Amino acid sequence: MEQDVQDAHWHDRMYNNRALVPDSAAYLERWARRSADVRIKHVCTLDIVYGSLPSETLDIFAPQVAAPAAGAPVLVFIHGGYWRALDKFDHSFVAPAFTAAGCLVVVVNYALCPGTADAPVSIALIGEQMERAVQWVWEHVADYGGDPARISVVGHSAGGQLAAFLLATPWQTRSPRLPANVVRSALSISGVHYLEPILRTPLLQTVLQVTTDEVQRCSPCRLPPPAHGTLLCAVGGNESAEFLRQNQLMQRAWGEGLVPRAEALPGLNHFSVLDTLAEPGTKLHAMALELLNQGA
Repeated sequence: MEQDVQDAHWHDRMYNNRALVPDSAAYLERWARRSADVRIKHVCTLDIVYGSLPSETLDIFAPQVAAPAAGAPVLVFIHGGYWRALDKFDHSFVAPAFTAAGCLVVVVNYALCPGTADAPVSIALIGEQMERAVQWVWEHVADYGGDPARISVVGHSAGGQLAAFLLATPWQTRSPRLPANVVRSALSISGVHYLEPILRTPLLQTVLQVTTDEVQRCSPCRLPPPAHGTLLCAVGGNESAEFLRQNQLMQRAWGEGLVPRAEALPGLNHFSVLDTLAEPGTKLHAMALELLNQGA
């Protein structure tokens, strides 16, 4: 029993990013302020419905420069918050650095765990929601100036798990109308690629209630690698040992052909690493542009 308690305490420490970054609340407040300003100043269409649940909405930010005839490359961004917190409106700040580079940006929402007794929410359900969101993007993004053949998914933390999950999705089993490579590439930032440790992390498991079946079905490192595509992984160099380990799992599972880069970015924590995604000239921003511009 003592070992179990010690193990739970260690996992709570490894996965409690807000405690590991003392000024984490300041990051979240700043993201929300910047995002509200972005929605005022930039051309965007908000709260587009992609499914039947109240949480199934997304925002589209238009490119700031003329798109090619085939349409602009599309960045679909999925926020973090351990599948239980935050909102797309907290992450609009990601868009301008990419719309200025000629990309169309889609920021998606999803239901938050644990939901309610009448409408429970699981990580598996959120994965299904993200599949519906990306299918909607593939079907409709051309109407907004995007190229459905150039969809890249970028996610942070829980969103990193979802980004890798979507690259591995067997799309033609979802709908025979879909191409096999709906998602052409993905960038997982501080992603949780193996869910088994959550079972031993009381801080998370008391809310998420992850099952052993979900560990198998929703851990990207346990999924068959896609036949096509590129996944890049990045993590802040100052993150916990577990997040540094999680960052390496996809390259080990899928190989360097599909996952050519799994980088720890020096001097960055779980929150400051996301700031750099929205800062032109940084390595993380360049990694995202590399994926978006493939085949241009």
